[in-house]
Amino acid sequence: MKLVMTQSNLTLRGGGERVLLKIAQHYDAKIYTAEYDKGSTFEEFADLDVSVIGKGGLRGMMPYGRVAQGITYGMAFYGMRVREDYDVINAHMAPSHWIRHLNDRVLWYCHTPLRDVWDLYWYRLSLKKPLQKPVYMVGAKAVRAIDRRVVRDIEFIFANSHNTRSRLVKYFGRDDAKVLKGGIDSGRYENRGDGRYFLYPSRISPNKRQTLAIEAFVRFKRLMGRKADGYRLIMAGSISKDKAFQDYYAQVADMARKVSGVSVLTNIDDKRLLDLYSRSTAVLYPPMDEDYGLVPLEAMASGKVVIASNEGGPRETVSDGSTGFLVNGPQGMAERMRDVVLEPARAKDMGRRGVRNVRSNYSWENFFQTFDKGLRRVKKGGT
Repeated sequence: MKLVMTQSNLTLRGGGERVLLKIAQHYDAKIYTAEYDKGSTFEEFADLDVSVIGKGGLRGMMPYGRVAQGITYGMAFYGMRVREDYDVINAHMAPSHWIRHLNDRVLWYCHTPLRDVWDLYWYRLSLKKPLQKPVYMVGAKAVRAIDRRVVRDIEFIFANSHNTRSRLVKYFGRDDAKVLKGGIDSGRYENRGDGRYFLYPSRISPNKRQTLAIEAFVRFKRLMGRKADGYRLIMAGSISKDKAFQDYYAQVADMARKVSGVSVLTNIDDKRLLDLYSRSTAVLYPPMDEDYGLVPLEAMASGKVVIASNEGGPRETVSDGSTGFLVNGPQGMAERMRDVVLEPARAKDMGRRGVRNVRSNYSWENFFQTFDKGLRRVKKGGT
């Protein structure tokens, strides 16, 4: 299988990048991306064939940020014609699926449609300054028009969750997408006991809601009183160079400094992350309507209780009261943090069920059996 892959950028260590890496390694694929920072993403990409496109044009004329990224990434993929021979183009994070404009035989593994112009449009608009809003509204309308045309022509779509699939139906009328949830290498994870800290590992971004995790920790301390002494909250994740994300990180860091026991770790490597998982008391996961999310699976593989927001992807992977807890708001999260601490035997039992769940249902072997079928539908000759 001659597989070409497209990815908007390789600048972070996140769940989407991890899935992309695993697929690229499996097929020894060529990767095209519009931005690549070897020091900020998984180091294994350096062993693969990665090419950066769209280096010229407007890129050097605009300040780095989400607008510049959206324009330069979109133009790079929309105007690119793949020259080498290939069987299938496997697109990943939007707008890399715009490669379909000048190329056929595209399988889109949809992590989510462009959230800034679709499901998070009004939220993102609310964050803009008054003079920025009209520009954002016009730009978003243009992007949606292009997006609809491109997605209409894509030959086959895998959605990473039912939540993502529902967005494809709602915004594009594509009710033919098949759900294929990402896997994990469960053998890499282990449980090394209770280090008396709660872990929230995720990219630092407003929609990941690190501030909610801090608020939940504050409420946990109030609920527990002196029994909370010695417990910590560790948040670990990558940060985009975009000013909006840097500003949010500054807000999170300032909030963390005001709460005893809270720390923020940035751009840590896999070895450190695995160790943090292994010694955590429980794993928190409160993002806003998450597309899918590998964090709950990684927590379960580590034998840890995951306490996640009762919305989006976690509702598809976390069995409430069995392998973790689904909660509404910081108070609900705080109460379940308390329960994990006060009921360690129950927490261990839930952790064991989580390990069994991941090993049975989220292996890469199962993933590639289904993914191969999708590739064969799209490739030359359809076999």
